[in-house]
Amino acid sequence: MCAKYNKTIHDTSHINYQSLLAGNKQFVADALNEDPEFFNTLANGQKPPVLWIGCADSRVPANQITNTQPGEIFVHRNIANMVIHTDMNMLSVLDYAVNVLQVKHVIVVGHYGCGGVIASMSNQQFGLIDNWLRHIKDVYRLHAAELDAIDNEHGRVNRLVELNIMENVNNLCKTSIVQNAWEKGQELSVHGWVYDVGTGIINDLKVSTDNNSEMDDVFKFDSPGK
Repeated sequence: MCAKYNKTIHDTSHINYQSLLAGNKQFVADALNEDPEFFNTLANGQKPPVLWIGCADSRVPANQITNTQPGEIFVHRNIANMVIHTDMNMLSVLDYAVNVLQVKHVIVVGHYGCGGVIASMSNQQFGLIDNWLRHIKDVYRLHAAELDAIDNEHGRVNRLVELNIMENVNNLCKTSIVQNAWEKGQELSVHGWVYDVGTGIINDLKVSTDNNSEMDDVFKFDSPGK
């Protein structure tokens, strides 16, 4: 699996529209060969315990790098794994995951060498995405003293990747969706991970939380109905 996956990443010349359809047929055949009830089981519904908020980078597929199966992780992906309070797409996914699927874990997952983070550190204009990258620039501004003290550009990029994840974990906790779940006593933890594309290893940033006790008071919501 790993050798085949790495070859696909390094040489994509064989990928075209028709090869995707052919690949789907092979996927179905392989899945049914291993478990004749595979698709019948999936068709019965989903109850994933995890919401994955990750980067859209093609090298970071949630199921493959965690060795999980379809139906086991609910996934939302965008440029640089951002949690932005005005992003109705992300908020809709979060609301469905927490209040309907009742996931037990929400994980913000970034990766070292993230192109979105690298772009945010430059002064170049890239187009519409500049408005999105500004949120990462704000993370840099908040941690400028620490980041500017890192002489190595590679190290500075990867530290900003980590800080960006930490800030977005905080942003998740600030949402009324997550805070209301905690107020109801719902089992829900928020985490931050970084995936190393070069090694395949996930770095747990140890910023997990299951309550808002460490949050600044200004971000805490009263219980609904108060």
